[in-house]
Amino acid sequence: MSDLRQAIEDGRSALTEPESKALLDGFGIRTPRGLFVSVGEALPLLPFEPPYVVKVVSDQLLHKSDAGGVRLGLGDAQAVRAAMTDTGSLPGVSGWLVEEMLPAGLELVVGGTRHPRFGPMVMVGLGGILVEYLQDVSLRICPIDELAAREMLSELRASALLDGVRGQTGVDREALVQVLLAVGGVQGLLMTHQGSVAELDINPVIANATGVAAADARVILASQEAPEERARLDALRPLLEPNAIAVAGASANGSAYGNQYIRHLRAYGFDGPIYPIHPKAESIDGLPAFPSLCALPEPVDYAFIAVSADRCPALLAAADGRVNVAQVMAGGFGEGGGDSALEAGLLKSAQAGGARLLGPNCMGTHSPMGKLTYVSGPDPEPGTVAVIAQSGGLSMDVIRRGRQRGIKFRAVTSVGNCADLGVAELLPAFLEDDATKVVGLYLEDARRGRALFDLLTMNRGAKPIALLVGGRSAQGARAAMSHTGALAGDARAWDALASQCAMGMTEGLDEFLDLLLAMQTLTPRIQGHTKEVVLFGNGGGASVLATDAFANAGLRVTPLPANTQAALRELNLPQGASVGNPVDIPANVLQREQGQIVRFIVERIFAEAHPDAFVIHVNVPVILGYTHVDILGQLIEATMQARKLHGQSAHIALVLRSDGEANIERRKAELRAQALRAGIVVYDELDRAAKALGGLARCERALDRSRGRRR
Repeated sequence: MSDLRQAIEDGRSALTEPESKALLDGFGIRTPRGLFVSVGEALPLLPFEPPYVVKVVSDQLLHKSDAGGVRLGLGDAQAVRAAMTDTGSLPGVSGWLVEEMLPAGLELVVGGTRHPRFGPMVMVGLGGILVEYLQDVSLRICPIDELAAREMLSELRASALLDGVRGQTGVDREALVQVLLAVGGVQGLLMTHQGSVAELDINPVIANATGVAAADARVILASQEAPEERARLDALRPLLEPNAIAVAGASANGSAYGNQYIRHLRAYGFDGPIYPIHPKAESIDGLPAFPSLCALPEPVDYAFIAVSADRCPALLAAADGRVNVAQVMAGGFGEGGGDSALEAGLLKSAQAGGARLLGPNCMGTHSPMGKLTYVSGPDPEPGTVAVIAQSGGLSMDVIRRGRQRGIKFRAVTSVGNCADLGVAELLPAFLEDDATKVVGLYLEDARRGRALFDLLTMNRGAKPIALLVGGRSAQGARAAMSHTGALAGDARAWDALASQCAMGMTEGLDEFLDLLLAMQTLTPRIQGHTKEVVLFGNGGGASVLATDAFANAGLRVTPLPANTQAALRELNLPQGASVGNPVDIPANVLQREQGQIVRFIVERIFAEAHPDAFVIHVNVPVILGYTHVDILGQLIEATMQARKLHGQSAHIALVLRSDGEANIERRKAELRAQALRAGIVVYDELDRAAKALGGLARCERALDRSRGRRR
């Protein structure tokens, strides 16, 4: 079937199996020899040897096997005719596909689906009739390269089967890689026909030591609408360091959200002009008010629009080119079943008025450098972390809780519905921004997702990116028309995006912030990325639980070398102390010799164990109880000196465990700030440190693979 678009125009929703296999043949994917026999046609002389397979061809049967429309292992032409007779009464039968039966092998599934945001995706997994139940699949956004194809095979839980187990012969992995490239590569089927192929299901693919062949295939057709496009934001300065700000939605009595916003700006130190917009008031909060945006005394870089949804279009349409970026707070547009036509009208109004639109349905933009904020009491110190969030409320949590952790922000901006300026349009400017070293993304949808994927693929780890996705589910897969669609839910698509683009996928806000903190504080290890961790502290059971947490995060807590353990035992440690790894030393030992014993322990660990990460964990109330010696200070100083002395790049993390008592928490805040200034990342619990370092390690591995691609 060469002209798939014509098939769609003819009203067809799928190709027949013979047509699907002819399409595969055109991309070099081997299929069994066979012929099509239509209803009423006599069976011709079969030009291939038995055993034979007979399959009904019907546009009413999605899964032929379940309906009894497949006969296997037929020995001669008479058996073939009998099978055709037996299956002729099934719904919609137009004929039969008679094929040679392929040799036995491992049954896999290879396929693809057209994701509504990211475009074509390729899948491989354990196949056969139980594919939906086994759920052992790996997906990637197309196009893939050879390295990605190999990674997909290695990710399968059943990957060991490909190499043979329990005396069974392995399969030809190279042939499988070539099939994946023929389907999902740059010149593969899915990219070539992305405007016509909605789903592709090759199941089973029979793989054995001699090669790979497609035993069955189905192609679902659907035309694709042209993706929407938006221009990227040309420069960050008007958004993050505006010369002047217009505020629509402040009232004369001072009670509206716009008034609160003005108070936030003033308290944060914004010293540029602030122009309230009000149709009647002469002044608001002591500032001269103006009836419309076009009445402003000067053009402004940024307008904060906090009026009701129905008033927004007219307000923006009348801007007359006097606003660079307008951020609209109001909801009720395209979100949650809202009025998408109203959102389209809002965008047209912004364009008519000459403004780029942020939102609607968002909260604002936070920029310490520009003294711009929409929250009370944020950290005034500019930093290097930029966060783009689709949730306004969560963006406020990012700012407040990020401050508690020690995250220093370059910017936090909420983008809401992304009607105009969304993640794909803002991200290029942050990736090119010298002041931005780390990026965090909170997404609930990937509007203009293909452009976002292409952008992230080009970045691929050049700047560390942490990703948090809300609303991941497989609901869209329930309506899929083939195996592949039923296994390509949104969660797997997001996982593929993170993996291919070297981003750190996180679960929950705490993990997101913890990873951002690690990315801000620590330099990724590309040569010899993070695997081996040494735990050192006074923890007891906490050390045991931490070992599990680091193992679950994909990191190893390997016993120290025997000579190191022997040297530590000579310190006359009390019963119960551990020197294997975790190194668990009571506080009363750490305070010996004015804390000098700490230096000996740390020096031996760095000299002989060469850890990729060194995690110090202390029970803060216990440590602070030794007032005559600064145990923690000695630990930090000894660790930094040992790392420098031995020329190592180990990540240093500090975990400050406590009971939440107010005085202790105040002291913890001081200790946290001290450690962060020294380049040590700080967490409150060991499991959070494990997840953050594990996430950073995954980014390191992905970046290493990406650099390998570029080489």
